[in-house]
Amino acid sequence: MYTLILGFITSFTLTYLIIPIIIRVAKERRLYDAPNERSAHVEPTPSLGGIAIFAGTVCAIVLWTPMEAFGVLQYILAAFILIFLTGILDDLVPMSPTKKLSGQMLVSIILAYKADVRITSLFGLFGIEQLPEMTSFSLSIIAIIGIINAFNLIDGINGLAGSIGLWVCLIWGSWFAFTDTPAMAVLAFSLAGSIVAFLKYNLSPAKIFMGDTGSLFIGMVCAILAINFIEINTRPISEIPMRFDAAPVIAVGVLIFPLFDTVRVFARRILNGKSPFSPDRNHIHHLLLNIGCTHSQATILLVGVSVFFTAIALLLHNIGTFPLLLVLIGLAWLLTETLSRWERKKRLEKQRADNPTVL
Repeated sequence: MYTLILGFITSFTLTYLIIPIIIRVAKERRLYDAPNERSAHVEPTPSLGGIAIFAGTVCAIVLWTPMEAFGVLQYILAAFILIFLTGILDDLVPMSPTKKLSGQMLVSIILAYKADVRITSLFGLFGIEQLPEMTSFSLSIIAIIGIINAFNLIDGINGLAGSIGLWVCLIWGSWFAFTDTPAMAVLAFSLAGSIVAFLKYNLSPAKIFMGDTGSLFIGMVCAILAINFIEINTRPISEIPMRFDAAPVIAVGVLIFPLFDTVRVFARRILNGKSPFSPDRNHIHHLLLNIGCTHSQATILLVGVSVFFTAIALLLHNIGTFPLLLVLIGLAWLLTETLSRWERKKRLEKQRADNPTVL
């Protein structure tokens, strides 16, 4: 337990001390994220906070992961460096979606092939238990890339991606500690410490953003935690003190907001004849801003939604893998559709107020 506390404190301290330096250098070198028509901020703001999150987390992991539990962590650290380079390049010299996706693909292959971060069973979901090796490998790559991009896409308002990442790290870090999986627990709590320090500077009014460096890194760590959570639950109940038969769907429940929002936005863009990577303002957090929520209110609300769905997934895990998936997706769709209708109503009311001739 003390290694988790030391990992948290180390990452928190390093990140907290590094961020002011990054802010000062960014201001001196004019390395800003300038606002545009899609931005939720109005002032030029440094967007290199992910450097501090990465540095604090990696140092804490290297310092406090027990050597006997290190295992494949060397390959995970190699993936960390590659995702960091992908993110920092995109923050400094914006990359095309294809190039950024190529970097994510390489990282995912390293994790699935070398670090053995793989989904080997669907726990009876769609009638599927054990997966063939190539199917397992392919599905794992898709899952890793999907979660990475999900966090990248929700990083649109102050504190949101960091707060969701913090919740994921705390819930799974605690579970890994309880199930005696020290390497994953240190990984989770080290990132949690860095995120807490970052949020001090990122909550409204934000002094710095995490940028792609931070959101890609947090997404990758959350993907690693999610897949390891699923895999550990394939072990017999005699080996796992808190085992879940619906582990893949519980993972979806913990990550429901970024995953559902990403699928929803991608589907909307494709149906409208656009590229799934074309930017817009149709994310759930944008809808909340449109109905009058502040950044802080939207962030708190969406973290609350994530906690709610996690609780639902844990409380109902015994109803079966597929029924639980239907419950989660149904609730997510209902809540999002209600919000969308509310946003459309507010928008029409504003248009009528601005132009009384509009019926």
